[in-house]
Amino acid sequence: MLNRLQRQSHFPAKGLSKQKASSNTRREFLKTVTTTAVVSSMPLIVPRSVFGANAPSNRINVGVIGLGTRGLPDMKLFLENKDVQVRAICDVNRASNGYRDETTVMGLTPALKVANEHYAARQRSGTYQGVDATGDFREIIGRDDIDAVAIVTPDHWHAVMTIMAAKAGKDIFCQKPLTLTIQDGQEMIRAVRKQQRILQTGSQWRSNARVRFACELVRNGYIGQLKTIRTTIALNNKQGPGPGWQPMPVPEGFDYPMWLGPAPQASYHKDRCIYKYRFLLDYSGGQITNIGGHAIDIAQLGNNTERTGPIEVEGMEATWPPRGSLFTTALTSKFRALYANGVELICESIPPYFSIRFEGTEGWVEFANRELKTSPESLASVELKPDDFRLPAPNPTRTIANPGHFYADHIRNFLDCVKSREEPIEPVEVGHRSASICHLGNIALKRMKRLEWDPQAERFVGDETANSMLSRPRRTDWNA
Repeated sequence: MLNRLQRQSHFPAKGLSKQKASSNTRREFLKTVTTTAVVSSMPLIVPRSVFGANAPSNRINVGVIGLGTRGLPDMKLFLENKDVQVRAICDVNRASNGYRDETTVMGLTPALKVANEHYAARQRSGTYQGVDATGDFREIIGRDDIDAVAIVTPDHWHAVMTIMAAKAGKDIFCQKPLTLTIQDGQEMIRAVRKQQRILQTGSQWRSNARVRFACELVRNGYIGQLKTIRTTIALNNKQGPGPGWQPMPVPEGFDYPMWLGPAPQASYHKDRCIYKYRFLLDYSGGQITNIGGHAIDIAQLGNNTERTGPIEVEGMEATWPPRGSLFTTALTSKFRALYANGVELICESIPPYFSIRFEGTEGWVEFANRELKTSPESLASVELKPDDFRLPAPNPTRTIANPGHFYADHIRNFLDCVKSREEPIEPVEVGHRSASICHLGNIALKRMKRLEWDPQAERFVGDETANSMLSRPRRTDWNA
């Protein structure tokens, strides 16, 4: 396949030998998982005829890294594509609850069972080798038979894994928010472009037909001149321990040193990891990067500023956990950004999930709770003219009345681009810019002042304290 012919592997990265990073805990974990994989896989082998026109030579071999709240559903979507073979999966957690749904068990072992059962159901004769499982993502990135990886991990891992995957010649599907810091995004862009890789950011809402139509109305001037974009994001959906919290023992089957990776050394607590990591600034940016990663991405799409950013950002309101709490991201927030075209973006914590309203001189269009609303109401039934601007559609059969499974379309767009080498719906530069505005918002809320931003240089003007917050140090073993 084209991807394999183009690959130039540079694995392993300097300073990242398996021997150096291994530990007795990880070795025992990998031993257990490998045993599980072998037992689960016997005695099946999928014959070439099972896949029909999608012969093994034409399939995209995928490795999935991260199998939790979003990772397991992502893996299932990759499995649904008959020209995809999920060959290997990775997670540092063997199995546990504690994800978004506290009663649901996720992790490596449950995901392995799902994948093997999926392929077993597709075969009619012969035996099936099974999907390989590991607790060390480098064992997937280092394989010559893997074409693409899905990175569905906490945000603090995105840059390191993406850069290593690009150097190893893999195409990349990376969940939103694409980055932990603005510097992360700059480094990811350089690596992906230097190695000529395909990267799709996992901001699936831009593949929704209703979102696309709303943005097309705005960009074609149906609401007049765009003046204001109002985005809302959900309140925190988890609570962490307050001041005086105490470390906890690391549970069996969880490779905590590998989970921390490039992040600062920290004592284990169950509320630091799994889903709740997003409420600690060492690993994420709270609901601003989590839900705002969707809302602001759509705002960028409608404003036609996908490859740039604002010229000004201002922190307006914020509440924070008490000093000494485990969680460190804002509980509630409100910030504004101003673009060079005069458009003002406002992002505010208002339940339930997220919404985007584009306000113009002649009307407005809003996407909220999966529904499209307009003023005047007639805008909702506008038929775009042949010469109107159209956004690329991953699945042209979708309509605002029936948007279908747009997330499946988003992943399908990535797979099509792996084959065609064309740009996906949300390439690395676009994902970087959407995440950047979330980071700028968090920095402005910390500074609680108006900051001038140079979107070309990607630096604050005249505020070195704010500029020092554009990056985070990584532990030296994980400098990709």
